[in-house]
Amino acid sequence: MRRLISSGSTFESQIGYSRAVVSGDWVFVSGTTGYDYSTMTISDDVVEQTRQTLRNIGAALEQAGAGFKDVVRVHYLMPDLNDFEKTWPALQEVFGEVRPAATAFQAGLSSPEMRIEIEVTAHLGQA
Repeated sequence: MRRLISSGSTFESQIGYSRAVVSGDWVFVSGTTGYDYSTMTISDDVVEQTRQTLRNIGAALEQAGAGFKDVVRVHYLMPDLNDFEKTWPALQEVFGEVRPAATAFQAGLSSPEMRIEIEVTAHLGQA
């Protein structure tokens, strides 16, 4: 069984992807940034971008019937890894008890205003 999850972001239809895909017991959440999809705006603060990114991911997981407790893998992508430590308190709030396998990458993102992108994989019923 394959089910597509949308956030309502215009990027999804313009580019041709889903915010998340549910396949069996697995949930694959696309790389997600700090845009507030209701206004299509993004903060210039990396910490606020991280918090909004996590809200966006949380909404996708919820639509998939999952939560952060089900996350088994996370990838952090940032154009400047010097900003990574600033995001730790926000990440700790969500992943501190879950402790998924994680990797941080320094990489250019698709727009210069984006300071963090997070991708997660969840497995339903793991908690």
